[in-house]
Amino acid sequence: MVILLRGFFIFFLLNTLGLQAQDKFTLSGTVSDNQSNETLIGVNIILPDQQTGTVSNEYGFYSITLPAGTYVVQVSYLGFKTLSETIVLNDNLSKNFKLEEAAESLDEVLLTENIEKLNIKNPQMSVNTLSIKTIKNMPVVLGEVDVIKSITLLPGVTNAGEGSSGFNVRGGAADQNLILLDEATIFNSSHLFGFFSVFNPDAIKDIKLYKGGIPSKYGGRVASVLDIYQKEGNSKSFHMNGGIGLISSRLLAEGPITKDKGSFLIGGRSSYAHLFLPLFDLDNVAYFYDLNTKLSYNINENNNIYLSGYFGRDVFKIADSFENSFGNSVLNFRWNHLFSDKIFSNLSFIYSDYYYGLQLGFVGFDWISGIKNINLKYDFKHYISNSFKLEYGLNSMYYKFNPGDISPIDSDSGINPFKLTDKYALENAVYIDAEHKLSDNLSVSYGARLSVFHRLGQDELNSYENNSPLTFNESIGIYEKAEPNGTTTYTRSDIIESFANLEPRLAIAYQLNDNSSVKGSYNRMSQYLHLLSNTSSPTPLDVWTPSGKYIKPQLLDQVAIGYFKTFKNNAYSLEVESFYKTIQNRIDYIDGADLIANNAIEQVILNGEGRAYGLEVLFKKNEGKFTGWLAYTLSKSEQRTPGRTAIETGINNGEWYNTPHDKTHDISLTGSYELSKKWSFSSNLIFQTGQPTTFPNGQYQYNDIIIPNYEARNSSRLPSYHRLDVAVNYNPNPESTKNFKGEWVFGIYNVYNRKNAASISFSENRNTGNNEATRLAIFGIVPSFSYNFKF
Repeated sequence: MVILLRGFFIFFLLNTLGLQAQDKFTLSGTVSDNQSNETLIGVNIILPDQQTGTVSNEYGFYSITLPAGTYVVQVSYLGFKTLSETIVLNDNLSKNFKLEEAAESLDEVLLTENIEKLNIKNPQMSVNTLSIKTIKNMPVVLGEVDVIKSITLLPGVTNAGEGSSGFNVRGGAADQNLILLDEATIFNSSHLFGFFSVFNPDAIKDIKLYKGGIPSKYGGRVASVLDIYQKEGNSKSFHMNGGIGLISSRLLAEGPITKDKGSFLIGGRSSYAHLFLPLFDLDNVAYFYDLNTKLSYNINENNNIYLSGYFGRDVFKIADSFENSFGNSVLNFRWNHLFSDKIFSNLSFIYSDYYYGLQLGFVGFDWISGIKNINLKYDFKHYISNSFKLEYGLNSMYYKFNPGDISPIDSDSGINPFKLTDKYALENAVYIDAEHKLSDNLSVSYGARLSVFHRLGQDELNSYENNSPLTFNESIGIYEKAEPNGTTTYTRSDIIESFANLEPRLAIAYQLNDNSSVKGSYNRMSQYLHLLSNTSSPTPLDVWTPSGKYIKPQLLDQVAIGYFKTFKNNAYSLEVESFYKTIQNRIDYIDGADLIANNAIEQVILNGEGRAYGLEVLFKKNEGKFTGWLAYTLSKSEQRTPGRTAIETGINNGEWYNTPHDKTHDISLTGSYELSKKWSFSSNLIFQTGQPTTFPNGQYQYNDIIIPNYEARNSSRLPSYHRLDVAVNYNPNPESTKNFKGEWVFGIYNVYNRKNAASISFSENRNTGNNEATRLAIFGIVPSFSYNFKF
């Protein structure tokens, strides 16, 4: 590692000195939407004659260094008209490009040959992006556009079934995904227990999912990163848009604070199906609401500031006996500063809060839990030359975990107040990434992240004999809780346990010809937070806990190789990737583990290991009236927890078993067809291998009690999952020049009324006395409609 770092800095010095000796100048600036001044992410800035170019960053900034001369610059972005302009470069030049939205439909915009060459050469792999316009055209359940449901149509991405929250990437668990909204961590991405996601599509600007080859600037999770940015707002004129659906509606307003300098955005959503429940004599409530906000202001050419936020809540109530509320609150203040035409920086101060509340009226108590996170991060992008770019930065995160706080509803409830011990932690990291073009055909991206995690002091921590919170009863072959032999009290500044991990990252791309390339990547990542859940899909009641004295951080090693090809001037594209990954210290639960209101969670968990491997294929048609893709994933996801000693059985006798998110086959066919400017159609066809589950394989009687005996963990499966969805978009006045525009969206979810099994339970039939299996299905066929408008 020392030799590698020394070589890197020698190269860096020679490269920099070489640049200073040459007569070169820098072209830099931002790319934005001509109608709103909204900056655009991932825009291609191409110089066709020089066969070179660059891409705008997360804030629309670009920089490219060239010898003095006259150049033709092409600026191209999906959904916008390609801009071509001749510039004379005889000094450093700041040039802001403004793109005009294309009159054609989104997926009909042609990309030039040079742009596809640039994408083929890029070493970044295992990344998927979806336009929010594409997502809005997809058929969805109950007519509510859903970002999370849409990304499950991509290869390597699944979920735990209908009505489940979260998503699984390359065989990973839902808690192993880092979900960011304007850089702020979202700890629960679902509304109504997974039926909808927390992301308002009207407020979203850019969506990017990293499944592998993850850049060093990201850390803290071991499966994927879902990076979402909100719109900045229109700084030219005031506009509103929204939609009215069967069970929810949304409205978004944006406009200038100071014209061409500052803008605001505020958007809200709410469901209202519960308002109709009294008509059926039901005293129940189930609804959600959320609010997206953003303020942005351009101080001068070198400084921009942003203040963005999100607030969301879910409420579920059954008469006066049960009430549940949960949700996220995030706030982020960001400062973009341009040190020079080659060094761009972003300083962010972020607050994130996940709250969970439960009131049980029939028992008489309130339950509150949650996690709070404060994050300070400073990122830099250094455009050293056209063939060498650096990204580096640091961040520091402070956590407070509230595992649970129980209080009586009133003095007559008979419940004594009880507070689980709060936990605290501090996570620091520094990183550096280099993107290096070694030759016309070979490009690499390499870097590392150094993360350090401190489990801070808490009021009380159990201690155990031999530091073992679990004992193994050899006579009956089961694990049992160990009795604490004492407790230790710490001050908040004490460090109970520390972990440090170096996380190297590497990606390489070799261009075979103008239209194809092969790529490979390796990354190691650390995850210091664990979600305590014994369900296949996270629920609001699940509790996050930090690594510490008895819980080690998860460590991922992943390699991936891929082949990428475009056909007929990028009209078609093919991506084939294979991956293999291992995970150390994946926690597992002993049989009969109780996770709710457990103040000593270390007594019911063991550290195990996981592995996943697979093949992903994505074939896309990018142009024409008919567009879409076929995604196929063949994969395996397993977990193993062997005994700590030779006499211990571990979990499942120490054998590998399927994780709850193992799906052998996953096929998604997504397409859209534009019949005319008034009518367009879209559909999804989905097939997945059934979810692993554990069934009883026998029973025995003890003292007149029937006790079931269960097979090995997850050795059976639910029936295969499949469904077909269709949607129709109707724009009654596509040629209208009026400010107000509207469209209708009609959809059918699960066209052929497939009763997909969410679970299968076993019980005794009271009439016959025989055992029987009962299948639970969440949805059958679901028609929907919504009306979308803007003005």
